[in-house]
Amino acid sequence: MSSTDQKSTTSSAATNASPWIAFRHATFTVVWIATVVANVGTWMYNAASGWLMTSLDADPLTVSLVQVASSLPMFLFALPAGALADTVDKRRFLIGCEIALTVVAGASAVLVGLDLVTPTILLVFTFLLGVGAAFTAPAWQSVVPQLVPKEDLAAAVASNGVGVNISRAIGPALGGVVIGGLGIAAPFWFNALSNFAVIGALLWWRPTASQGSGLPPERLVGAMVIGFRHARFNSNLRATLVRAVAFFFFASAYWALLPLVARNQIAGGPELYGILLGAIGIGAVVGAFALAWIKAMLGPDRLVAGGTAGTALSLVLLGIAHHAAIGLLACLIAGISWIAVLATVNVSVQVSLPDWVRGRGLAMFVTVFFGAMTAGSALWGQLASGLGLAAAHFIAAAGAIVGIALTWRWKLQAGASVDLAPSMHWPAPILASDTDADRGPVLVTVEYLIAPEKRDAFLSVVAELGQQRRRDGAYAWDVFEDAAESGHFLETFMVASWLEHLRQHQRVTNADHVVQDTIGEFGAATEPKVTHLIAARLRSS
Repeated sequence: MSSTDQKSTTSSAATNASPWIAFRHATFTVVWIATVVANVGTWMYNAASGWLMTSLDADPLTVSLVQVASSLPMFLFALPAGALADTVDKRRFLIGCEIALTVVAGASAVLVGLDLVTPTILLVFTFLLGVGAAFTAPAWQSVVPQLVPKEDLAAAVASNGVGVNISRAIGPALGGVVIGGLGIAAPFWFNALSNFAVIGALLWWRPTASQGSGLPPERLVGAMVIGFRHARFNSNLRATLVRAVAFFFFASAYWALLPLVARNQIAGGPELYGILLGAIGIGAVVGAFALAWIKAMLGPDRLVAGGTAGTALSLVLLGIAHHAAIGLLACLIAGISWIAVLATVNVSVQVSLPDWVRGRGLAMFVTVFFGAMTAGSALWGQLASGLGLAAAHFIAAAGAIVGIALTWRWKLQAGASVDLAPSMHWPAPILASDTDADRGPVLVTVEYLIAPEKRDAFLSVVAELGQQRRRDGAYAWDVFEDAAESGHFLETFMVASWLEHLRQHQRVTNADHVVQDTIGEFGAATEPKVTHLIAARLRSS
């Protein structure tokens, strides 16, 4: 490719990633506005609940448990939610979840208004709202491709990031102002009412009916097992998850301890706490608009390393902050660093997943994200109780820097150039008689006749094929060499049922097809022979 072509391609990619392009689609615009309104309510609730807990019980560990209660449901329930997102009607599922969230949020507002809230009740309602968020998060992320055409998907993802951070900038600051003017219950009520915007947008939206695969939907437990198996054998996804843990575990410190920094260390009120949270959001919005330019200079791995270093700096500043100005500077740096890392790892997850498992893969990321946030919040709260706020921040900053070095070999967005569109080149097997779809397990064997001089090259490529088979649902994969006939190899793998094997045929991507074509070049003129053996359940006499 010429230098001119490269510049043209880069310019085109940057244009397509502009957040504003997606707003030419009315459906996306309506849903985006509704989600921003709802997210403002959520951030108002988060700010109000953290501040309320400092009034109910100012112990650092108890205050940090608000963040734990908010994050733990994502860790516990995101995986089944991701499986549901891949197997049910996303729109109806989201409507049901949002209605349930509205009821829970309304109940919490009533209890706060009646002054009946205790630390335990506050943690319970925060946990329940977190459960609702956990079940909707994978569906919301995987529904974006239904709102815009494929060529505008990057712009839609960027717009969603901007929307989240706009709400993060507005919500906490508005929450602090509302608490001061209308009382502590007002943000809880706004959170409940804001969900009606999302419910209305979902009821208005009429998605185009998808053609479907022609096969029955996956069952929940089986879908979760397949999702785990895919994540285990998807090296690009695994690398992203490792890098995510190394960042979010340490970044959770300022989210968990910020109410105490505002109240005890800087000696401010709820307005200051809301302003500090708003500063994080403002920093994230600023960072979002500069993200494409910075990434073009640094690349994803250096960008995440820089964002992690910026987070470490913000933690140090929060540890020494006794004046509002230092706290504001720390939060602005934290927001810029947060969006730099979050957006980069999110894209890395997206480009590593084919459509059929997107909800589960995103759920795996959400699980790791909030698992790290939950464990980190509990640890930093405990350290702050024993060693003090400053020491907890300094230890988290040091850990973030060490994490850069320890996880550097795991590269991000390595799957960006991989074609994960279904190839549909693997024809459905022809059977001698009808077979029950749930019959299984199924043993699949593939015979290869390989030129002897290409043996080592074949074994190298067939190992990659094995990774693909297991990513798509196979287990007990292996390859055997005939000791009596040179160049005769037998590949074997198991699949849970005949129906699951049929799904395998539809999961093969264009990238997988290239690997299989490469293996074909090593062999004789004959095609590999494929055999399907279904377990026969024999009755004992």
